[in-house]
Amino acid sequence: MNRREFLQVLAMASASGMALPTEIARAEAAAEALYDAPAFGNVSLLHITDCHAQLKPIWFREPNVNLGVGAMAGHPPHVVGEAFLKQFGVAPGGALAHAFTYLDFERAAKVYGRVGGFAHLATLVKRLRATRPGALLLDGGDTWQGSGLALWTRGQDMVEAAKLLGVDVMTLHWECTYGQDRVKEVAETDFAGRIDIVAQNIKTADFGDAVFEPFVMREVNGVKVAVVGQAFPYTPIANPRWMVPEWTFGIQEENMQATVDAARAKGAAVVVVLSHNGMDVDLKMASRIHGVDAILGGHTHDGMPKPVIVDAPGGKTLVTNAGSNGKFLGVLDFDVKGGRVLDFRYRLLPVFANLLAPDAEMAALIAKLRAPHDAKLGEALAVSEGLLYRRGNFNGSFDQLILDALIAEKNAEIAFSPGFRWGTTVLPGEAITLENLLDQTAITYPWTTLTPMTGEQIKGVLEDVCDNLFNPDPYYQQGGDMVRVGGMTWSCDPTAPMGARIDDMRIAGKPIEAGKTYRVAGWAPVSEAARDAGGEPIWDLVARHMRAKKTIAPPKLDLPTLKNIDGNPGMAS
Repeated sequence: MNRREFLQVLAMASASGMALPTEIARAEAAAEALYDAPAFGNVSLLHITDCHAQLKPIWFREPNVNLGVGAMAGHPPHVVGEAFLKQFGVAPGGALAHAFTYLDFERAAKVYGRVGGFAHLATLVKRLRATRPGALLLDGGDTWQGSGLALWTRGQDMVEAAKLLGVDVMTLHWECTYGQDRVKEVAETDFAGRIDIVAQNIKTADFGDAVFEPFVMREVNGVKVAVVGQAFPYTPIANPRWMVPEWTFGIQEENMQATVDAARAKGAAVVVVLSHNGMDVDLKMASRIHGVDAILGGHTHDGMPKPVIVDAPGGKTLVTNAGSNGKFLGVLDFDVKGGRVLDFRYRLLPVFANLLAPDAEMAALIAKLRAPHDAKLGEALAVSEGLLYRRGNFNGSFDQLILDALIAEKNAEIAFSPGFRWGTTVLPGEAITLENLLDQTAITYPWTTLTPMTGEQIKGVLEDVCDNLFNPDPYYQQGGDMVRVGGMTWSCDPTAPMGARIDDMRIAGKPIEAGKTYRVAGWAPVSEAARDAGGEPIWDLVARHMRAKKTIAPPKLDLPTLKNIDGNPGMAS
């Protein structure tokens, strides 16, 4: 669908009662103005992050639960829905409200269409670069993982797409789950002389040597710009350690300061950190490091229309986060004179596939990459009667589908599924294809498990993951969502201390006993023992479950009873 056809759809929607809250003329004007981003200053940075290997346009529902606790409560990124619109001054009911929130998602999705897609993103990148000579395109990582195609090609599809898109610099997280040798192979062959991988916090485990350059210096219109890399600090904990056995990670705040100082000493007039910390971690780091003009962040998938301006030692630091799944492109323009930043402009542009014509060269590459796999990816497993989505602090409906399949296929009493934030959306009435399922499950350690666990152990798992999410110190957060839980009810107090957040665990109304053993199904184990044991890949188990059902009714979500979060703007009413 091209822009003209899209505007015709808007007009039809208005006539049929699906109208946008604005008049159709205003909708047309908004469509024309959405990508009108006048250039500013003399240094421009374009930012993508967490695209999770989504080359084609997708549906993607934003969260209705993104709770902040302690000092983070009520502050970006922990605002959702109407509170989000109010905080950022986004008008309700329009294209931007749909892009940034879950509100009225099903209706708005049918009006505005799919988002993302590298062919459409390429068009937007070229449009912006045409008015911003020398603009750098920065990729915050989680690029090579998240789809069946990426899994089957070991990320090569995304490597080729990144080169064609014109990425200049990137950092890492899920890329490492292809193994350290694969990452080095890409860095030293495909990316050599084209794309720099930067990470000040990845060192060798033996001597502490830098694995990648901590920063690169690029000259933009005569201005020296340093891009410092910050890979995901907890990669060997959140993902299997055996995939990166010779590398260490961590936040490494002192080394970050030393790296920034080194960049300034080499004449950098602008220093930005390309980060995969997660936004809360970035906000804390910004308050403790001097000499950083901006942190362009990722990992937590927060689409923030405006940067947070943090009081840093000796100055101010902008902290941004550019969403996920190829859905947004961040545009940061600096006015730099006399060796320092005087002013800035920032926009986070949603990539609406209906409003941006696909770039022909990128579209051809995507078609070529997908051709050998299209038929397999397109297999219809079942039809969904309800909306299937993942994103949110607790169970989403696609998560629940996975949990229900684990319980049924493994004859388990309880099921756990990781709190991954990647995963696309399926609209009611659509076929659930193998590609949709792989969008939720495509990892290099997909094995399913059935484990006897005591009630005490079950509580311990929930407490541990809950602390990763709700620890009041951002440096102890790992940036995912809560482990998804099926087959039991429970309560959670995000504001309580470690060990006291989880309570009232029950199966079929009966309390779970600390000393009793239960059958617990799961997937994505990180241990070497689980790797060696093998186990059926999660996508095979869920695909079998769906093929047998043929139709998937809207899953009943096994959500916890939440305590002490009344009035928290990170929780939709």
